[in-house]
Amino acid sequence: MIDPQTYLAAFLVGLLGGVHCVGMCGGLVGALTMGIARPSQGGVLAILPFNLAYNLGRVASYTLAGALMGGLGVLLVSWLPVYHAQRVLLGLAGIFMVLLGLYLGGWWPGLVKIEALGGALWRRIEPWGRRLLPVRSPRQALLLGLLWGWLPCGLVYSVLIWSVSAGSVVRGALLMLAFGLGTLPNLLAMGLLASTIAAWSRKPMVRRAAGATVAVLGLYTLWRLV
Repeated sequence: MIDPQTYLAAFLVGLLGGVHCVGMCGGLVGALTMGIARPSQGGVLAILPFNLAYNLGRVASYTLAGALMGGLGVLLVSWLPVYHAQRVLLGLAGIFMVLLGLYLGGWWPGLVKIEALGGALWRRIEPWGRRLLPVRSPRQALLLGLLWGWLPCGLVYSVLIWSVSAGSVVRGALLMLAFGLGTLPNLLAMGLLASTIAAWSRKPMVRRAAGATVAVLGLYTLWRLV
């Protein structure tokens, strides 16, 4: 149901949405780093396995959520004839690609309002995450990442709604996996050191170019419906 360039667009949304990712999750990564039990601390290399495990858990949660939303897409289109189902999915994908492009470029912040949707779920999950601090092992960091991956985030939720358009469990999971991989450079940099990639992704011209690229891909997707 979705073209290969759609996965690239999802990756770009994760990569160039770095400012939002750092704002939402940077404090959590910092808490993870500060919450590592003192005997485990010993510089960047000692912390690296913890941050890798945390981010692996977070991306795994995104992928699982994408699979669930892809499955929801299958359920929704099962009520429609195949031709109409394909058009509905293409239209949904195109609309959210345009909206995400506008968000990335800084032209429209409306997607942030979607964060309120996950508040009730997060209030149940968040206390479990606190019980894992201080983090004494990469296994704990992995479990923490699996939980924090459900943190209410307008950017994540927007891509999740987009993944409904994938039309399959596997493609929905792959779309969210691509997005999750895109978020890694910024959040790994937050957990370790300032990085060239993180700084590059925050440049207004880079964000606008990426936003325009994603929006154009969305418009192309919508054009295919004509």
